[in-house]
Amino acid sequence: MSTGDAETTVNESYSVTIPADVRKKLDLEPGDRLRWTTDDDGRLVAEIVRERYGAFDDFDPVDVGEETNAVDLVDEHGSG
Repeated sequence: MSTGDAETTVNESYSVTIPADVRKKLDLEPGDRLRWTTDDDGRLVAEIVRERYGAFDDFDPVDVGEETNAVDLVDEHGSG
């Protein structure tokens, strides 16, 4: 799954910007996590840590016995 050549520059705070074509191809969104490793040849490997999907699959729904409407609650009590 090659995206072609793409280069970025490490800035003074050691941050980099992931090129748009790479972000789109990998479906990266703000808040996604990357795990950084290096191999024996000195290559940098970034692995996407997918935690945004299915994080609560093991939880059962809880019936609180009444319906709530978050918009009405905010209007009634303010945004907090």
